[in-house]
Amino acid sequence: MEAQKVDMFIMSNNKFFESHHIPQIRELLLKADDSKWALVQTLQFQDPTTILIVSLLAGGFGVDRFMIGDTGLGVGKLLTCGGFGVWAIVDWFIIMGATKDKNINKLQQVLY
Repeated sequence: MEAQKVDMFIMSNNKFFESHHIPQIRELLLKADDSKWALVQTLQFQDPTTILIVSLLAGGFGVDRFMIGDTGLGVGKLLTCGGFGVWAIVDWFIIMGATKDKNINKLQQVLY
């Protein structure tokens, strides 16, 4: 792909990924075929800030985990009322990283 397209994609979507993943994403996009560009453009990434807010408000019910695609963990949180509150509090600190990991996995699935 063209470097200009890749740089524009990274600038507009960098909040969805960890900063240490940005060079890896750039390399993957530069190596990818132009035919995959349309697929990359249509990807919908989860906003980590939005997921954090949901986690603060409804994390005890597992809504945050359902939103990022961790259905099993969401069911576990729902059945245990957020691990009796402990799991919900722990998720306040790790949910943004988990969301960013899900986003990069989604991008890698399209590019490989």
